[in-house]
Amino acid sequence: MRIALGISYSGNAYQGWQSQLSGKTVQDQVELALTRLAARPVRVNCAGRTDAGVHALMQVAHFDTSLQRQAQSWVRGTNAFLPPDIAVQWARQVPDDFHSRGSAIARRYAYVVLESPVRPSVEAGRVGWVCRPLAGDAMQQASAHLMGEHDFSSFRAAQCQARSPVKTLSRIEISQRAGAGSRYWRFEFEANAFLHHMIRNIMGCLLAVGQGRYPPDWLAEVVAARSRAVSAPTFSPDGLYFLGPVYPDHYGLPGRTAAYDWLP
Repeated sequence: MRIALGISYSGNAYQGWQSQLSGKTVQDQVELALTRLAARPVRVNCAGRTDAGVHALMQVAHFDTSLQRQAQSWVRGTNAFLPPDIAVQWARQVPDDFHSRGSAIARRYAYVVLESPVRPSVEAGRVGWVCRPLAGDAMQQASAHLMGEHDFSSFRAAQCQARSPVKTLSRIEISQRAGAGSRYWRFEFEANAFLHHMIRNIMGCLLAVGQGRYPPDWLAEVVAARSRAVSAPTFSPDGLYFLGPVYPDHYGLPGRTAAYDWLP
């Protein structure tokens, strides 16, 4: 049978999702836990690879097994062998045609930024940080130039392996929550797919506009240039969260986890 898992993790201690010889990746930890639980080797496929330092609220992975277990047994049993910064949130049996990556019709990310004259402490590694005030209206205007289908080469990392730089951004939402002398900004993105470092490069540009270094219409010029050379520097991975993929309704998989409501 094929089993899908919803997995959340803090990326601070790991070299990203994808397995490496070092063994210090989320995939390595998940496969080790499943192998110990199943008493046989288990390999998983994921919905979207995350880089070092990037977190996930609902990564989705799938694997094939001949073991008969209740869904909750996969959750509790796997978590018993996982480190405390990785947890399986849910498990579902899915049809054989389901693929965590190939069946996804969209993917979602959030980026949380602390605007404060003082760097983060308890939030270190979990939020990005800017010390200069941000103008929400300017960033919102700039984000409009990214909506829809575009060639996103200006936001593509040199090591990106995507076949095409053309992607469709269907949603960008920018919100804020004020604190004592500081503000938390939350940027949410949804697209059919993302290029390597695409979100972090977009964030670098939006924050440059928000801090007044460029006008909002500069984003249209960056998109049209199709060149990474004209874009802003790649922003930190610290506040980036993979919210998870979106699947067709007939698979009956959860669309979110409780951690969505914890994120600022």
